Amino acid sequence: MALTGLALLWCAPASAGGYERVRIPVEEGQLDGVLYRPNGPGPFPAVVALHGCGGLWRDNGKLSARHSDWGERLAAAGFVVLMPDSYGSRKLGSQCGVKELTVRASRERVADATASRQWLQARDDVRNKEIALLGWSGGGSTVLTAIRKDRRPADGQPDFARAVAFYPGCRFQSESASFSARLPTLILMGDADDWTPPAPCDHLARAARARGEAIELVLYPGALHDFDHPRLEVKERSDVAYSATGTGKVTVGTHPEARDDAIKRVKSFLMGR
Repeated sequence: MALTGLALLWCAPASAGGYERVRIPVEEGQLDGVLYRPNGPGPFPAVVALHGCGGLWRDNGKLSARHSDWGERLAAAGFVVLMPDSYGSRKLGSQCGVKELTVRASRERVADATASRQWLQARDDVRNKEIALLGWSGGGSTVLTAIRKDRRPADGQPDFARAVAFYPGCRFQSESASFSARLPTLILMGDADDWTPPAPCDHLARAARARGEAIELVLYPGALHDFDHPRLEVKERSDVAYSATGTGKVTVGTHPEARDDAIKRVKSFLMGR
């Protein structure tokens, strides 16, 4: 889906979480999203934040706790935060158990990230050269595709400034002889992750650094997938399409120490410190 015309803003009343619902005009329909904004006129740096396979919303129609937590934190730190809804915009629910995806991390979701960047760059309250890309799990996998040198944008607008990927699937990229990162990138994972195992990401980061690319991998001892969630009890899931064990079963849950460190690291990294 390619962006057409001028970016337009549609705002619903702000929720208790302080976000606005927005619409990003695209060639085939629209891309819905959620926008968090700091107080004041700006201009501000910005973040495009990509959800994982579960989507943005909970079953009760509320924004998921992880997304609202990060949106509020980053807005309080001075960032405009745009979270495009890649699944809901296409009338899709959770894709965690789907093997044959129609909205792929390497294609449609990269296009969504590009459209989101362009939409932000048309706003007067955003610094168009200071837009970062962030993603969780499947959204993190999209980040790794979007930062490749052979996927450099050709729209004439400033590129993303830097990128953050929480527990992405790295296997495809680490096995690709053509992978090369063009942006400073921070990857955050738990070393006990059995959904998107860390070994391929470790290989990818080591190879990238050997080429002089600015990719940092942080592995948190004992942390699982979803370690940064504000309040997710450790539990087993058996509804996923792929897992490190091949059983479709994974363990997820909050890791308080890893979460606290990640919050500090992400803010510092996005600020270029």
